Amino acid sequence: MVKVLDIRNIVIIAHVDHGKTTLVDGLLKASGQLLKTEEERVLDHLELEREKGITIKAKNASIIYKGHKINIIDTPGHSDFSGEVERVLGMADSSLLIVDAVEGPMPQTRFVLAKSLKIGHRPIVVINKIDREFANPDKVLNDVFDLFDELGATSEQLDFPVIYASAKFCYATKEITNIGLELQKEIAANKIQCSLAPILDLIIEKIPPASTPEKENQSFQLQIMNLEYDDYIGRIGIGRIFQGKIKKNDVVEVFKNQTQTTERKRISKIIGFDGLKRVELSEAISGDVVGIAGIEDIQIGDIICEVNQIIFGPRIEIEEPTISMFFMINDSPLSGKDGKFLTTRHLRERLLKETLTNISIRVIENQEKKDRFEVQGRGDLQLAILAETLRREGYELQLSRPEVILKQDENKKILEPYEILVIDLPEAFSGTVISELNRRKGMLQKLDTLNASTVRLEYIIPTRSLIGFRNFLITETKGMASFFSRFSHYGNYLGPISNRINGVLVSMTDGVAVSYALWQLEERGKLFIGPGTQVYKGMIIGEHSREGDLEVNPCKEKKLTNIRASGSDEAIRLTPHIQITLEQAIEYIEDDEYVEITPKHIRLRKKYLDPNERKKMSRMVLR
Repeated sequence: MVKVLDIRNIVIIAHVDHGKTTLVDGLLKASGQLLKTEEERVLDHLELEREKGITIKAKNASIIYKGHKINIIDTPGHSDFSGEVERVLGMADSSLLIVDAVEGPMPQTRFVLAKSLKIGHRPIVVINKIDREFANPDKVLNDVFDLFDELGATSEQLDFPVIYASAKFCYATKEITNIGLELQKEIAANKIQCSLAPILDLIIEKIPPASTPEKENQSFQLQIMNLEYDDYIGRIGIGRIFQGKIKKNDVVEVFKNQTQTTERKRISKIIGFDGLKRVELSEAISGDVVGIAGIEDIQIGDIICEVNQIIFGPRIEIEEPTISMFFMINDSPLSGKDGKFLTTRHLRERLLKETLTNISIRVIENQEKKDRFEVQGRGDLQLAILAETLRREGYELQLSRPEVILKQDENKKILEPYEILVIDLPEAFSGTVISELNRRKGMLQKLDTLNASTVRLEYIIPTRSLIGFRNFLITETKGMASFFSRFSHYGNYLGPISNRINGVLVSMTDGVAVSYALWQLEERGKLFIGPGTQVYKGMIIGEHSREGDLEVNPCKEKKLTNIRASGSDEAIRLTPHIQITLEQAIEYIEDDEYVEITPKHIRLRKKYLDPNERKKMSRMVLR
């Protein structure tokens, strides 16, 4: 490895649409650690991250530039994955705030920025996408200043350095000469030298080194901020060395934050970061971010120090989960046709393995019904991502409807979680959305006009009211709205809230759906399946156009006769069916329904497949 003069640690804060991944690609290229011919969006390397355009797991990378080592820490911006945010911020000395030159700071941005300012970071602001047609960096800079002030930034934090960039064209500058289409023309004509090196220069100039000779000579201290798991070497604790140095095979003292006890362990491996690659180190020094192996039961917040030199660090609090779902084995008539892992043992082992690295996930086993596991998390999106991951690994399972986790106060009064919801949408749709949010018992806090056609709504709303709201918003606004929510507090339980108004179309038979039957059913509602789909009794094949469920026969074929008449043999033209995604399915179902997922299929079904049993159980619920 290249000899390093000093180390700087910085965390990236950005909504993904602001070009975060493209910017990191450009920084790696500027340092010569990523070739221009190599794959783009290297930081979001997980398949689901690329598909959904969000950062799911916090990641580490390092850049060697002019002899300086810059450790880059990427953190999720979505509140469902906030379990990792506060921890990884503690590993950095400052932050790189990326905002769009047209849109300005987004609601998602303030969630991480507020936490960054709270722990004392002095961010560097990167106004990105100055090549966009309607770029207005001056206005965006004022908006960023207002946001800092609103979040309670100190006078030192308000005096933030600013740099302007176009990550798409690998261009960065401290002084703007051209923006928008004019800048694109200059870049196309090679009138401007394109490089993101000015950002790296600014990081070295403004962020003090994390490593100093004084810190290196102090006794060793590292606090675990993140966890990973390797099938060969076991659990890996990732953290920043705050002082001292460590060598492979050193014996250290481990202070267990949860039990307030200490134990001695030997470090078997030290894992460092060289660009995007992981390398095994023989020694690591103060200021570096490393992974430590050899401590099997290492946990978030544990402190590793020299023997008999325990130095207590800040206690790391993990946010409590607010949403729970049941993960169950697949017992439908079509189970076992697609997946490799079908049993309770397989599902249990995989879920418990997930808790080794994802500390915001909790798995609760049911001693009476051992074929189901209650999985708790920060939001339905987080649990949907987990289910999708299991599906792609070859698991078959069923999911129940998400439910909020209720609490009781000292007076035995029931409390439920509330969220702060921020929506940007065209003004023409605001009336419909406000009406729906009021029906879901949301409380409007603020309504701002962003421009001539766009408004921003801010609500305080029960978490359970947001289950199913994403589908409604996308449908009603034709995909033109964006929204963000984050946990606010626990408050009074507001009583029942209806989710889905319409009933569903339920198959009354087993078999293969045929075009003729589906054509006859189109007037009854919207279909979720097409011809040739294997169905079974109790499977949901569409949404009813009215309230209440309707049992139908999607396998009914046309009776054949030898009589031909005008119009009787018309070609059947079916309306394209709705291809429902896993997230949509989880939000759509009611309490008496399940989502069945396999590596190849997503199906909706009734909890009780037999219609007589469904009627019996519904009468018991009414009592």
